[in-house]
Amino acid sequence: MEPVISLSHVSIWQQLTLILEDVNLQVNPGEFIYLIGKVGSGKTSLLKTLYADLPLKDGEGWIAGHQLHGIKEKEVPLLRRKIGMVFQDFQLLDDRSIYDNLAFVLGATGWKDRQLIRNRIEEVLERVDLHYKDDKYPHQVSGGEQQRVVIARALLNDPEIILADEPTGNLDPATSEELMKLLISISHNKRAILMATHDYGMIRKFPSRTYRCESGKLSPVEPSQNYFDFEQLMRMG
Repeated sequence: MEPVISLSHVSIWQQLTLILEDVNLQVNPGEFIYLIGKVGSGKTSLLKTLYADLPLKDGEGWIAGHQLHGIKEKEVPLLRRKIGMVFQDFQLLDDRSIYDNLAFVLGATGWKDRQLIRNRIEEVLERVDLHYKDDKYPHQVSGGEQQRVVIARALLNDPEIILADEPTGNLDPATSEELMKLLISISHNKRAILMATHDYGMIRKFPSRTYRCESGKLSPVEPSQNYFDFEQLMRMG
């Protein structure tokens, strides 16, 4: 099985500042992986590098069949169509309905046929159980429902990978749990998910392979920590 993410001896930079060094990571189709660490430890910078928002300067990195080192500007949109992004702050357009938010993304990524656009939007809204609210505006639905719209948006172009940056950060525990169940079910459809989070309660409830950003390194968290050492994880994050 070919990994959908493969990083070998990679350095993560923010302009002239080295954030993480000697990063090694492989993610296979359908894997769900947590990324933990303190604020400023490099989680978001790592996701931005995978999304080609930050250049990969050192090491070898591949994602969804694209080489990150030296990727050409014209190739970045092709890469991003294979990646779904889920943000903590939603980044929805407040002056457009849920349907029009999704139609805007499809139009921006090359979809032109109105019926195909409608069919695809109906499919993804059905997947996140929001098909009955397509005419609502973001401010007319709850925070959890807005995050479901964000997940629907991430699924529009049938991505191989979903990169999620603190997706439960603004949600209450019950809503967070519902969202986690949705993301895990999506990963069962052979989509890899890499999720940066501080929500260690969800890690304990839904254990999976976990990596920690700390002191400029990316290190695996031992399964014993994943399942039982919740208090230690809290201190580290």
